[in-house]
Amino acid sequence: MIRKALAAVLLLAAFGQAFAAVDVNTANEDALRGIKGIGPTRAKAILDERSAHGPFKDAADLAKRVKGMGGHTVERLQAEGLSLGPSNAQAGKGGGAKQATPAKAATPGQPATTVTVKK
Repeated sequence: MIRKALAAVLLLAAFGQAFAAVDVNTANEDALRGIKGIGPTRAKAILDERSAHGPFKDAADLAKRVKGMGGHTVERLQAEGLSLGPSNAQAGKGGGAKQATPAKAATPGQPATTVTVKK
């Protein structure tokens, strides 16, 4: 009886892992390789590009920056569980304001307008 219960729990845990989304901006090589269609070479290419040029903004950015991955490939990988989460460090943290940026260029005689966005 205990063996059957343990087997059921392990089976459910295995299926839970299979359907978990993997964020391309935070995943390690093993997590990326868990996605059907990403082998060791593609996982290394994704990690190398991410470490060299920062997180991916969206699916088009991923397709553009990683050699051998086009839009169709990225769509297929997203269907397999690959996700593109927040690309900046502030997105996952609560509180604080983003850095103010000029909304438009200042015209002579008028100060620049700044916009501050709070989460």
